[in-house]
Amino acid sequence: MTQHHTTQAAPTTGGRPATPMVRAENLHRSYGSGPAAVHALRGASLTLTRGELVALKGRSGAGKTTLLNLIGGLDSPDRGQVVIDGTDLSGLSENGLLELRRDRIGFIFQSFGLIPILTAAENVGVPLRLRATAPREREERVALLLALVGLTDHAAQRPGELSGGQQQRVAIARALANRPALLIADEPTGQLDTQTGLAVMELLRTVVHGEGVTALVATHDPQLLGLADRVLELSDGEVVEH
Repeated sequence: MTQHHTTQAAPTTGGRPATPMVRAENLHRSYGSGPAAVHALRGASLTLTRGELVALKGRSGAGKTTLLNLIGGLDSPDRGQVVIDGTDLSGLSENGLLELRRDRIGFIFQSFGLIPILTAAENVGVPLRLRATAPREREERVALLLALVGLTDHAAQRPGELSGGQQQRVAIARALANRPALLIADEPTGQLDTQTGLAVMELLRTVVHGEGVTALVATHDPQLLGLADRVLELSDGEVVEH
């Protein structure tokens, strides 16, 4: 099969090419075996540069979540390589992968994934507690992030008291708590109405460009694609650049 992926030239620093934030090469991932096997990825490759918002589209079942899980270190490819910020994931132990996900990658999911009994501020602070961040530093970081996503006045409310859009904003703030270099978002607006989804995507774009974070966002919503710096499509198990 012809490889459709077009590699974007990496930016240069001091005359030398900068290291890509993400480099995924020739990823293969299948589930099951024999005639019933599902081949989710068949040689998918992509490169993400620092500080860009990249949208990943593809029909339902095309393998978008599989690709995100491989890049985020939640799953391992059958073949191929994933390098995050110069680190080859295949060379990491389980503890090494855990530390990478905790310290360098922020995850945002369609289901929000907030803890119901905790307030918005407490939810945002969970990753900081896991790193034993000092209370004052944690409180300052939480306050800053809630202000960034426009929820300062909702800090004491629990998820059940917030709208879907507000819950997703809390989830974004939580994903940013540990200052990740990479944000991975799997259909983050899937449960939101169109207007709220656009507002969330615009917030992600503001965060990416303001904080210098790299973001890979899987979405099937055509209105959101126009807000991305680049659009990739997963088709027949491979990545096509638009």
